[in-house]
Amino acid sequence: MNALEIRSLTKTYPGFCLDNLNLTLPSGCILGLIGENGAGKTTTIKLILDMLRRDSGTVTILGRDNQDNLRLTKEDIGVVMDSIGLPEWLNARQIGKIMARIFARWDGEYYANLVESLGLPWDKKFKDFSRGMKMKLGIAVAMSHQPKLLLLDEPTGGLDPVARDQVVELFLDFTRQEDHAILISSHIVSDLEKLCDYIAFLHKGKLMLMEEKDRLLEEYGLLHCTAEQLEDLDPAAVKSKKVTPYGAEALVLRDGVPEGWNLSPVSIEELFVYMVKGAK
Repeated sequence: MNALEIRSLTKTYPGFCLDNLNLTLPSGCILGLIGENGAGKTTTIKLILDMLRRDSGTVTILGRDNQDNLRLTKEDIGVVMDSIGLPEWLNARQIGKIMARIFARWDGEYYANLVESLGLPWDKKFKDFSRGMKMKLGIAVAMSHQPKLLLLDEPTGGLDPVARDQVVELFLDFTRQEDHAILISSHIVSDLEKLCDYIAFLHKGKLMLMEEKDRLLEEYGLLHCTAEQLEDLDPAAVKSKKVTPYGAEALVLRDGVPEGWNLSPVSIEELFVYMVKGAK
């Protein structure tokens, strides 16, 4: 079963439209949602959670329509938004006790282990936490009621590199269970490159592509050549290009480039940047 299916999802605001979005997240996988500010990443997550009313389309979570059955699936969804919505006057100990009353499958021992391993204080009020500490406590809460799907909006924001690496390992461990899955949006593309099985690129509310990460890295490359050589290529193979007096650099489909040309690997971040430039 797919953990998440989005079909023809549309939401229009003045000056913005999330347009006909289609995404599929298989169970056991991590899908990274990449896009510049205002691309529609947070809007997508809010639509999945039915925090916004969609104009059209469908969202299916663990086999259930999100508008009809979201209350039934709340136990199965862990959520971390960019702004952590925990009571500011409570500490981690008190928050754990409250969550134990909210979630039937709350695992107090796992929560305690996360609080300790993430280096969080038990008795400090949430309002006095740093941004990174707030994010870590939000992650601990989201993961401690045994969800099957994590929806994460910029979950590594405000974390130092050591904490980011620790959190990335937590997410990888989570999806080692075949009925678990994660949808994660982040500006820190290097984290997504470590984590994700699938990558989806959003640009100005439109899905540019969604593909398995490894396949993307196999299909695309960076070509370094002369402007004349670039002109000789099949235009369909060239997705974005930059020509200077010193030569040309282009994002290309590897299959469209003659053997022996100067091709180098492309990172997910480079791939996204070049595709956005090519779309403008």
